[in-house]
Amino acid sequence: MKLGIEGKTAVITGGDSGIGLATAKILASEGANIVLSDIKQDSLDKAAEELRAYAANAKIIAQAADLSNYDSVLKLAEVADKEFGGANMLINCAGARGAAGDFLTLTDEDWQKTIDTDLMGAVRVCRAFIPQLQKNGWGRVVLVASENAFQPYEEESPYNACKAGIINLSKCLSRAYSNDGLLFNCISPAFIETPMTDAMMDERAKNEGTSREEAVKSFLKSDRPNLEVGRRGTAEEVANVIAFLSSELASFVNGSNYRVDGGSVESAFG
Repeated sequence: MKLGIEGKTAVITGGDSGIGLATAKILASEGANIVLSDIKQDSLDKAAEELRAYAANAKIIAQAADLSNYDSVLKLAEVADKEFGGANMLINCAGARGAAGDFLTLTDEDWQKTIDTDLMGAVRVCRAFIPQLQKNGWGRVVLVASENAFQPYEEESPYNACKAGIINLSKCLSRAYSNDGLLFNCISPAFIETPMTDAMMDERAKNEGTSREEAVKSFLKSDRPNLEVGRRGTAEEVANVIAFLSSELASFVNGSNYRVDGGSVESAFG
């Protein structure tokens, strides 16, 4: 199925691994130009080489950016504009679990650091790239939220709040800019095989004195009993949905949130 994005430019944050890199592979294979971004240039360069090997004819730029610094985000936007005439697609996969623990133990600094990365990072990239999308007259923005926005876990209160905020932000922007040909949507993954959940499971394995695989099994049983498919999702499974939302095929999808969660969210209407 053709996505109708050949020759268009996608800016993907959080692109050095996981969902971001998996999305880049799909879009590049469909003929899109890729501006791949993450915070560390060395890991980003490795990801870009992997992407070039996957989609040999794709035009790919790797540009590091710190989403907690607006000047750094503006530099990313400048690169996209200089190299490709600006973005047509913006996919914000960058984020971190942030501070976690008992609510009463979390400080203002803990909260602010998580907000600055997970919520304000999305705000900054949208503010920097919406003018390019408007200029080009066609735009798709996909912001990565989380199951935590609908089914919050008590030890992750800052992350929960940020991801709920991202969904609200996306809906707000979908109302503000749809007349400019821009469509905004979210996806909410649950327990996906990414470096972030690998780190969580490695920590759990260390505490339990077991392997990562066994830690995943115990986590599913005790913490994610509603994840009906009984496994972690893959980055590619999430990327497939992002690619659709980034495409011409999603021309009547705006202000929506797609749960890619294997059934993890218990409610039917979240």
